[in-house]
Amino acid sequence: MVPDETGRSLNLIDMRKRYVRVLAGAAMLSIVAAACGSSSNKGEGTTQAPAQTTVAPSEVPTGGTLTIGAEQEPDCMDWVGSCSGASWGFWTAQVATMPAALLPLKQSDGTYKYEPGPVLDGMPTLETTPVQTITYKINPKAVWSDGTAITCADFKYTWQQVASGKDIYDPTGYTDIDTVDCANPAQAVVKYKSGKTYSGWQQLFGAAYGIMPSHILQGKDRDAAMKNGYAWSGGPWLMKWTKGDNITLTPNDKYWGAKPKLDSVVFKFQADTAAEFQAFKSGQVQAIYPQPQIDVIDALGSGIEGANQIASAQTGAVEAIWVQNQHFPFTSKAVRQALAYSIDRDAIVKQLFGKLGVDKAVNSLNPYVLADYSDQQAFSNYKLDLTKVDDLMKGDGWAKGSDGIWAKGGKKASFSISTTQGNKRRQLTVTALQRELKQAGFDLKLNFRSADDLFGKDGPAGNFDLALFAQQATTITPGLCAQFCTKNIPTSSNGNTGNNWYRYSNSDADTQLQTVDSSLDQDQQKTSGKQADQTLAADMASLPLDPLPDILLWSKKVVGPVSDNAILGMFWNVNEWGCTGGSCT
Repeated sequence: MVPDETGRSLNLIDMRKRYVRVLAGAAMLSIVAAACGSSSNKGEGTTQAPAQTTVAPSEVPTGGTLTIGAEQEPDCMDWVGSCSGASWGFWTAQVATMPAALLPLKQSDGTYKYEPGPVLDGMPTLETTPVQTITYKINPKAVWSDGTAITCADFKYTWQQVASGKDIYDPTGYTDIDTVDCANPAQAVVKYKSGKTYSGWQQLFGAAYGIMPSHILQGKDRDAAMKNGYAWSGGPWLMKWTKGDNITLTPNDKYWGAKPKLDSVVFKFQADTAAEFQAFKSGQVQAIYPQPQIDVIDALGSGIEGANQIASAQTGAVEAIWVQNQHFPFTSKAVRQALAYSIDRDAIVKQLFGKLGVDKAVNSLNPYVLADYSDQQAFSNYKLDLTKVDDLMKGDGWAKGSDGIWAKGGKKASFSISTTQGNKRRQLTVTALQRELKQAGFDLKLNFRSADDLFGKDGPAGNFDLALFAQQATTITPGLCAQFCTKNIPTSSNGNTGNNWYRYSNSDADTQLQTVDSSLDQDQQKTSGKQADQTLAADMASLPLDPLPDILLWSKKVVGPVSDNAILGMFWNVNEWGCTGGSCT
């Protein structure tokens, strides 16, 4: 998963696996107006559209230019490079232009499963003996925008670039591939090295990276050819990036799937959520996917004239209080547990998102989209209980001083929490935490940091006591080993590149989490994932807080199957949208 610096768009600030992208901005997520009902611990939130938002595909009008507010400009468009972690680059340009083998799609019951993308002719097959082998049959209609067929050579080129290229975002799953057999150009046969397996095989050549055109890029510097934008496409749209201003999509007339209804889609960069919201209300943009900032939430509570809105707690995000387990006083499990019993998490979530019908804390460090591979109630025992705080602290040798603050061995229970500056929602959160912790006998100091400092310096170095930010998944492949396995603690031996910023270490958790990462048995993965959640909760490795609800806002002039995809974003199927009368304004 990837940290969310402040909201819906971060650079690869958290640098977790590619499966997670960073959300930067000043807040984050999506919402529904006229919410009627509250969320439950199962991640259920209000999902309501106050007007008809969908029409039959045959009735979606053609024509028109749709302008959308985008809260972050990508750093680059080399989607496998380390510069490509911005969620908004993924949502706007990558999903629109890069063919993907399997896509994480939301089902009618709210869960997600992988389904074949238009580039494939059915689901790939998996063999586990004698070596792990995945066979992809390519749709015979699939072509690049220049008319060249998409073939096995494109899968092979993509594998080679990710596995052996320089400055790659994350090569996990690709480096252990032994061969990509292209004896039949119409199918790619991927074989792993003997003794190597990859449980996340369904994300290979998927939305996170896509598939690249070998006939265009072979023999070239891939990064140089792609990072500033590119003219080719294997998706429904062609893309043009005008730096500092917008990303514009126009139809790819060679696309073999559902062709775009709109003449063009313009993603206008507007990094400030408040300004973006005003642009939407004034009609300058016709759709936004805003971060859940306080002013936006307040406005949505009463509805917006001429707009449809959706808010959902069934997201791919978890905002948490991340604990540096090797910093005093959190080297003590008792203190970490006492911290959790000092906080009324439900009250904080209700204060932040209650107007959206989201009023329950999340109880797993895995997001809702990974519910099958986690125990979504693992942390549910941590409720405000000052008696337990006293028992835990006294049992660990602490005593309150005359100032009401716990002390032990001449040291006070004084520590800081770091979060992103300029984020009103997070300021409100840490202020509430400061107040509650003081009542429990802890001295909490507030430390507001720039995203670059918090995620680029403090996090990897472990230079924090507590930190408040979110992590956003970009795949439904399970696994928290990257964040919590001992082997991933940044050290000199791994070049200080490990992603266990929290310096958490438990051999039982290591075994459970590594099983989730390596097993090809889904039942075993699910069992180990739930056990890992329970171990993390018992140790109070970090404390999940809220699901960062997703908020979708779009003009009633926009019609078609508008819906949230917690992984692919709001605009994943914008090729199926249209505007009433062929005009979006």
